[in-house]
Amino acid sequence: MTAIIFILTAIIAAMVTFYVNHELKQGPVRSSALLSLLVALPFYFFPNVLDVSLSKNIPVVFIGGSFIGMASKKIVDSYIKLAISGLVFSVIYLNTSNFFNGYGGALGASAGIALLSVLSLPFFTPKKHHLTNGILQLRKIIFKRNKD
Repeated sequence: MTAIIFILTAIIAAMVTFYVNHELKQGPVRSSALLSLLVALPFYFFPNVLDVSLSKNIPVVFIGGSFIGMASKKIVDSYIKLAISGLVFSVIYLNTSNFFNGYGGALGASAGIALLSVLSLPFFTPKKHHLTNGILQLRKIIFKRNKD
C-alpha cells in the first residue's frame, strides 16, 4: 500500500508541476518550490496524522516528482510521458533510497534518469521519427559541440 501511495505521489507531482509551470506560466523553479512547500508543510506541522514513514517520505517523493515536471514543453509534449516518468521515478526511489542515503542530488539524478528513460522509449514518439526524442536531443547536443 505504501508503494502505491508513493507512485501516485510522484505521478501527481510531475503532472501538477508541469501544469503550473506551463499553463499558469510560473516557471519551473517557482512551480516546483511552491508545490513542494504546499505538500511538505502539513507533514511538517502534523507529522503524526499518518504513519511515520509516510510523513517522512511523501514530501521527498513529491519533491523528486516535481523535478520531472520542471521539464520543458519542447522535450515533454504529453502528460502520459510525465505520468510514466513519475512511475519510473517512484520505482527508482523505492529500490534505491537506502543506496543514495547521504549523497546530495539523489532526487534530481533519479528524476533525470526516469525522464530520460521514458523519452528514449521508441513507442512514445510520433511515427514519422525513426529515432526517439531523447536520442535526437543527444545528437543535436553532440553535433552542436563539434561545430564549435
